[in-house]
This record gives sequence, structure tokens and C-alpha cells, in this order.
Amino acid sequence: MKAMNETDVSLPAPAGSLPPATGGLPAAPGHAPAQSTFGGGAVENPFGQPARGPRGAARSLRARIGSMLAAIAAAFAKFFAAIKGFLLLLPKAKLLTTVATALISVGAYSLFFGWWFAAGFVALLFIHEMGHVIQLRREGLKASAPMFVPFLGAVVFAKSLGDNALAEARVGLAGPILGTLGAAGCLAIGIATHSDLLRALAYVGFLLNLINLVPLVPFDGGRAMAAMAPALWFVGLGAMVVLLLATGNPFLFIFVALGAMETWRRWKLRGTRSLEQAAYYRVRPRHRLLVGAVYIGLIVALAVGMLESEVVRSGGHVFGQHSFHL
Repeated sequence: MKAMNETDVSLPAPAGSLPPATGGLPAAPGHAPAQSTFGGGAVENPFGQPARGPRGAARSLRARIGSMLAAIAAAFAKFFAAIKGFLLLLPKAKLLTTVATALISVGAYSLFFGWWFAAGFVALLFIHEMGHVIQLRREGLKASAPMFVPFLGAVVFAKSLGDNALAEARVGLAGPILGTLGAAGCLAIGIATHSDLLRALAYVGFLLNLINLVPLVPFDGGRAMAAMAPALWFVGLGAMVVLLLATGNPFLFIFVALGAMETWRRWKLRGTRSLEQAAYYRVRPRHRLLVGAVYIGLIVALAVGMLESEVVRSGGHVFGQHSFHL
């Protein structure tokens, strides 16, 4: 039971004190009866407060507008928080793209060469592409994460390969350099562990990096030719056409088509003899010789690596029958 004090006293109203047909309470002294509309009829406000006038209605409207603005501000805050979260997840999205395409490529290659060989092959492709990524960042350029394309290798996207042909050559040769080191490491482990599987992986790694040195854009060798001798692009294109006619490989047709279009486009731009083109292909003789030395050195190293790692005819192992053992 509630405690009673001096101010908490209520007495029943005398009979007949209520106004007829209102059901309300008497107005406080000095105040006009406040009206309400409960139940459809106008009644006095039981709290003795005056009815809402024009000023009260204006305050209510301002309150409602303020509430709406606060709700809109909260919605925008949530939206920008979501955008910020998405931007923070972009690096993870790049990683997921690389992992997803790598797994797809492993699955595709495993249909022909088995899981172990497919996984090692994709790993060697990744090492090669990371050479390009590292050099692009050294040049101050942004590069995408490697993305794998089954039976076509892997690719890295960048808005530019550098401000001049020398930078383009450095980016192009960085892939075969790191790829050659990766294949050499695979060969060393294969020899130490007597693993024909690793030796075969090293052989394929050396071979693919050697093919990449074909002097034709978009191959890495074509990037090197931009700083050495752009006219050799036509030599590389002719060699790829002969190889396509000799083998009939449909994948080679893709590279021949891309190479022909890119060679024509770049040669046509060089023919304009604009100041921009002249500045791009201006390379000092000593830098030209250095690029040539790295290019030829890679060819020699890759050829020697292939001879050292060949297992196709050794120990009864045949490449096409998946007879590799750890």
C-alpha cells in the first residue's frame, strides 16, 4: 500500500460537482477548462493543461522534422560505414580472386596431369607473376593480384608498365627472372629428394619461362624488345605463325592474334614520330646492352635448366601417363 503524506490526499468529489455530460474534472483556480476529444466528444483535460495552440503545433512540427532529419543522418552514417567496410575488404577480395582462380586452374590441369603436378604447376605460375607484381610496385605502379586462366597461364593487370621502354623491359623480364629461380629451386629439391615429379615440374617451369621470352608482345620477351629493338617484334610474330602452322594448337592462335594486333598498334604509334613516342623509346646504349645481356642470359639459363631437369625418357617415366612419384 502506498504511504500517505501531506500532499498525497485525495477525497471523493462532491456529487454534482462535475460538469454535466463531460466526465472531466473541475478546472484549477485561475485556469480555463482544458478540452480534450477522447471518445469523440470534447472533454476537459484531466491533467488541467491547456489545449495545444498554434505555438504547440509548431513545436510538434519542428520535433517531427528533427526526428526525420536524425533518421536520415543515421541512414547515411550506416551507408558510409558499409562503404568503408567494403573498401577495407578489397585487399581480401583480391586475395579471394587469386585463390579462387588458382583452385579452378588446379582442377582443370589435374584432369590431365594429376593433382600434385597441377598444384605445383600453378605455384610456379604464381611465382612468375609475382615477379611482375614486385617490379611494378618498385616502379611506383599499382598492380592487380595474379589471376589464373586455365590452359592460358596467369595474368596481372596494371594501368601502365612504366614511363618508358626501359621500365617496361624491367617489368617484363622480372617475371622470367623470378620464374627461373622458382623452377631452379624446384629442381634442386627434386635432385635432393630424388623426386621425378619435382624434376618434371622444374622442366615445365623452365620451358614456360623460355616460351615467355618470345620477342613478341604481349609476351615478356616482347616487353624486353621495346627497349632493345622493337623491329624484332615482327621476327617473333613470324616465329609464332610458323609454330602455329606446324602444331595446329588452337591456343597458339590466340597468342598470334593478340601479338599481331598489339604489334600493329604499337608500330603504327611509333610511325607518328611524336615527341611522346620518341621519349618513350629513348633508351641509353648501356641500358640497351644491359637488357640484352639479361635477355640472352635468361635464354641460356633456361635451356640448361631444361637439360638438367628432363625426366621424360629417364627411369621409365613417361610424361603423358602420370607416372610420377614423390
